[in-house]
Amino acid sequence: MGQHSNIQPATQVLRAKTGTAMRADTAEKDQARSSKHGDPPRKDLKRDDYEKILRKLHVRLVELQEWVRHEAAKICIVFEGRDGAGKGGAIKAITARVSPRIFRVVALSAPTEREKSQMYVQRYLPHLPSGGEVVIFDRSWYNRAGVERVMGFCREAEAKHFLSLAPHVEKSMIDSGIVLLKYWLEVSPEEQERRLRERIDDGRKTWKLSDMDIKSFTLWDDYTRARNDMLKATDTSWAPWFVVPSDHKRRARLNIIEHLLASIPYKRVPRAKVRLPKRHIADAKQRHPVRLRIIDEAY
Repeated sequence: MGQHSNIQPATQVLRAKTGTAMRADTAEKDQARSSKHGDPPRKDLKRDDYEKILRKLHVRLVELQEWVRHEAAKICIVFEGRDGAGKGGAIKAITARVSPRIFRVVALSAPTEREKSQMYVQRYLPHLPSGGEVVIFDRSWYNRAGVERVMGFCREAEAKHFLSLAPHVEKSMIDSGIVLLKYWLEVSPEEQERRLRERIDDGRKTWKLSDMDIKSFTLWDDYTRARNDMLKATDTSWAPWFVVPSDHKRRARLNIIEHLLASIPYKRVPRAKVRLPKRHIADAKQRHPVRLRIIDEAY
């Protein structure tokens, strides 16, 4: 595809396998479009419908897993997006029914002083997939193009240098046999604010709201400029960006899984029919009693 002057071309890179092009429109634009044609705004899927589709996709993900293991394939999936865009939920949906020994999630913390002294990409290289692995990055080396650049954790010259080198590093990854998929989850400012406010009082989600998230909240336009620069510089024919509208979390998760399954040329691996063998279990009189500490049944 080469490099582009704005975000829109990146959304058109969806492979012909999927048949449709993803849009980076915000929920506000979607609602305006619907009102113009007299249609109600699009809503998220009902839970029952979502889980029914997800169950089928999980079966296909297991088939992908067995192919990766059988062929010693190397798959690398990168998830990027603003705070609250839905990266974590999408990753959980992908990994819920597969083996953590094959599907490995990498979510690195802030770099140590030692790592800061290294070549920037060095801390990510040990986590790239070996044969028979699917590695999913919950944020990745693109931190330099986003949060580090916007929040001042790197110099502007360092950010630009990274953007110029990243396509070449990714070309080397692909030349080594890695299948690389990069997803940007696009959330509207209204939906992001709703999700972040929800984290304030929900005891299950308070850990998701960091001081950095609060500081970043006021910098929407700065992050937009950083995103656009990143897409222009690193949306290539060998490692394109796929943009996922994520205001509707369930639809976004299903669309991501459907797309990644369509983007990897896996085949179903023949599986021998399994039958459990007969076994003998001693009756109570023949068993050797052991004192067990059984937990209280609170529920």
